[in-house]
Amino acid sequence: MPEEEVAFSLLQARKFLQSVWGDVRPDACLVCGSGWGEVVTALSPTSCVAYEKLPGMGATMVSGHHGKLWLTEPGGLKVIVFQGRRHFYEGAGWGPVLFPALLARELQAGTFLLTNAAGGIREDLIPGDLMVVSDHLNFIGSNPLIGRILHPSVPRFPDQSEVYDKGLVNCIHASGKAAGVETKEGIYLALSGPAFETPAEIRAYAKLGADAVGMSTVPEAMAAHAMGLKVGAISCISNLAAGRSSERLTHEEVERTSTVALPKMMRLLSGLFSLLTT
Repeated sequence: MPEEEVAFSLLQARKFLQSVWGDVRPDACLVCGSGWGEVVTALSPTSCVAYEKLPGMGATMVSGHHGKLWLTEPGGLKVIVFQGRRHFYEGAGWGPVLFPALLARELQAGTFLLTNAAGGIREDLIPGDLMVVSDHLNFIGSNPLIGRILHPSVPRFPDQSEVYDKGLVNCIHASGKAAGVETKEGIYLALSGPAFETPAEIRAYAKLGADAVGMSTVPEAMAAHAMGLKVGAISCISNLAAGRSSERLTHEEVERTSTVALPKMMRLLSGLFSLLTT
């Protein structure tokens, strides 16, 4: 999406949200990946709009991604929640994928939190585990910052030394401990998808240091970090990566595992936003 088009969509989206919610200045933005959508019910939701009505987003194309933008008020904060995400493999380009990060920056949100479902590569990661992302490997095959600069605040060559804010990583772990939810930590590897990985690919990624693998999160994290937002990410390990199990990989398995893990997802995020107010 050309720079002028992005700027116009952001302006139109902000005007639309002002007409619905007034002059909202959220403290944080949450993007719900596969299986995470229902966490919105634990975050004191007040109102929502469909992506189809929001300039710049467009309808989601994957089962389990509801396609609604919510205004929520957990723990005294104002948090906008994208209930579902757009993916690069949908073929619509980077525009709708990066739009949540751009809108969060436009609305002056300080914290940008991403969630996803991922395949567990590291031996101790099993379905249902929650992994806090400490770093990533971008194997999507493209860089979301290629082309004209997304936003005036983005440098041409953004530093990537600490994409995932260490303070926020520690805060997520602290929230898990307080809520009785075990949190692990690791490196997330992003691929373009939509096919799952082969066992040979997983063995190669493990040697490169990847702990979990998925098809999202990295592009949004890169854009949000480049714009100065405080970025955090949490993976729900939804399945064992190819070769770690004799079972065939399916999206239905991803959704089933996430449903079972939903109660602890809710406790973790509810506690996190409470901590962010202190």
